[in-house]
Amino acid sequence: MIKMKPNQVISSKDEKKDIPTTQLIFLGQWVFVLLFLPCCTSAACDQVDRNALLSLAFKVSSPLNWSASSDCCHWEGILCGLDDRVVHLWLPGRGLSGSISPAITNLTFLTHLNLSNNRLLGLLPDRLFSSLFRLQVLDLSFNLLNGHLPILSNGARKLQIVDLSSNYFNGTIPSSILLPSVASGSLMIFNVSNNSFAGSIPINAFCKNGSNQNSLTLLDLSFNELIDSIPTGLGSCSKLQVFRAGFNALSGPLPDDIFDLVDLQQLSLPVNRLSGPIGVGIVRLTNLTILELYSNEFLGPIPVQIGNLFRLVKLVLHINNLTGSLPPSLANCTNLSTLNLRVNYMSGELSAFNFSTLQHLTTLDLGNNNFSGELPQSLFSCKSLTAVRFALNQLEGQISPEIVGLESLAFLSISNNFLTNATGAFRILRGCRNLTTLVLSKSFMNEPLPDDENLVDPDGFQNIQVFALGGCNFTGQVPTWLAKLKNLQVLDLSFNLINGSIPGWLGSLPNLFYMDLSNNLLTGGFPKKLCGMPGLASKKAIDPADRSYMQLPVFVMPQNASYQQYNQLSSLPPAIYLGNNRLGGNIPIEIGQLQFILVLDLSRNSFSGSIPDQICFLTNLEKLDLSYNHLSGEIPASIKSLHFLSSFSVAYNDLQGLVPSGGQFNTFTNSSFEGNPGLCGPPMLSRSCLEMPRSPGVVFRTTNTHTSETKKILIALVFGIFFGIGFGIGFSIDDAKIPFLGWCMNKLI
Repeated sequence: MIKMKPNQVISSKDEKKDIPTTQLIFLGQWVFVLLFLPCCTSAACDQVDRNALLSLAFKVSSPLNWSASSDCCHWEGILCGLDDRVVHLWLPGRGLSGSISPAITNLTFLTHLNLSNNRLLGLLPDRLFSSLFRLQVLDLSFNLLNGHLPILSNGARKLQIVDLSSNYFNGTIPSSILLPSVASGSLMIFNVSNNSFAGSIPINAFCKNGSNQNSLTLLDLSFNELIDSIPTGLGSCSKLQVFRAGFNALSGPLPDDIFDLVDLQQLSLPVNRLSGPIGVGIVRLTNLTILELYSNEFLGPIPVQIGNLFRLVKLVLHINNLTGSLPPSLANCTNLSTLNLRVNYMSGELSAFNFSTLQHLTTLDLGNNNFSGELPQSLFSCKSLTAVRFALNQLEGQISPEIVGLESLAFLSISNNFLTNATGAFRILRGCRNLTTLVLSKSFMNEPLPDDENLVDPDGFQNIQVFALGGCNFTGQVPTWLAKLKNLQVLDLSFNLINGSIPGWLGSLPNLFYMDLSNNLLTGGFPKKLCGMPGLASKKAIDPADRSYMQLPVFVMPQNASYQQYNQLSSLPPAIYLGNNRLGGNIPIEIGQLQFILVLDLSRNSFSGSIPDQICFLTNLEKLDLSYNHLSGEIPASIKSLHFLSSFSVAYNDLQGLVPSGGQFNTFTNSSFEGNPGLCGPPMLSRSCLEMPRSPGVVFRTTNTHTSETKKILIALVFGIFFGIGFGIGFSIDDAKIPFLGWCMNKLI
């Protein structure tokens, strides 16, 4: 019960006073309050508590109204009980910094402590739990606290909520701070996610075997470093509704007693090393709304009676070793919004499953499996769909006109299948007005690239941001209708048989910042108009506010690296890939205008002349590949001023003179310069400039064939990129470029 202090009102007994006299009396009352209230209130605040609070000495972004001359019960973030003792210290998101002083343990009547969302750091006081034995709510989440939690034998017995998430705590999770609250049946929520706790899960600290008093409803141990299997005993937490332990290093099978948690609504164990079958017992958890077991090593089929989980909203099982077909009973999960089964070994006729009952389905990802047959017609009745991925399966046939009925569809990837009739597909898909991402790479093999000017009407494809058509062996020229896609940001036409010149109008697309035309049969030169691409020549190229989020993440598989996940377009590297074509002529000096480009690949062409000195203006450049051309002259020394350049190659050209030294050039190896007999100096250690021959001789070149390097293979979707559903964040680019195709020898996404 919170203490309220009554106001003392002094009123005049003389009702016949005139107005001026009444005003004077009223003014006198306020003078009395202002003069004497501080003295009165300071006497009401418990001295021990006031001293303890003042000793905390938090640094704050804006001052607190804490003063030794006022009642601490009236301070910001403080509440007192009837006995004038502080019971609430509540200052979330208040800009506090510094450490938590041991003086806090003197607030022995404290029941609620919330200092979350600040910048507090350091260790917790040793006696925090033993001294604050009345504590019911402890929330120190989203700070910078570290070290081990205090290990004590007599912790608080009344704890109901403990939230220490998003800090830097480490060591093991001590049972001593939990056992008293668990024994008394008070603990309901325990969240230590996003720390660095290690060791095994102390299940006996949370779930007391044989106890009917257990009140735990939420247990979140995710994003730590926990190991070993999930111990038996979790079933004793009979009231548990949410169990999260994802992003650890847990192993072994799911314990059988986890299926006794009939009140469980969320089971989230992704990104561990859990193995074995999912277990048929899971169908007893009929209150489940979220089941997340992705990125583990589960095997076998999805339980046949999975449809018993009719309350499921999210079923996320991707990146496992699951086999079998889609269980027919899954159609009973009519509340399902997200179904993600990509990167497994599932098979069967996809059209045999009845999707029509899943009217709430918004996201469907079945990519990287072995499903066969045609695109399921029943899917087109799921009017809520916004994202669909069928990439890397064995689907065949043509795209049905009924797909236009999916009016909310924004993301579609059907790459790496066996579809036919690209022209018909484009004419149909232009009716999907909300499409922003379309990935059809390596699906329409050896067909002409549709170049009908009428393919794009005033409304068709007008929202497209990502357009990936790589690896189809399309013939023809770059379609002129692409010039109408004013929202296009990412274009991949790599690994086709496209001929003719690069159209200059590509440089006029206002939002294009990633263009891959590599591994084609393009001729002509580097159009000067490309040097004015707004997405690469203006600050817009690095302004995240001008980039959109993907409906589903994009995955890139760089050479010799694990896949990288991007959730928004602003994380992708602004780039031009023109490698392995038949381009020639000089590299235009106007190329220096592309000052926000990160990757420029002109390798394996027939460019001649000197390397433009203006390349030094590309101050954000991270990769420059000019290898296998006919470039001559010296390497401009000004390039060493490119401080972000981490990958550089001018191998196999006709360059001469001294290799520049200093800056990033000190990090490049001989492979960046080999095949240029006229170059000398470090790192060309075997060739001193004093020993240079008068004639550079003949430079050997590999044939510039279309067979391209097999290293540059995309993986499920193109882009040198995978399009699919995933969990995560953006990463920096790798030295190797990945085309948007979709050849995949390994199970990757």
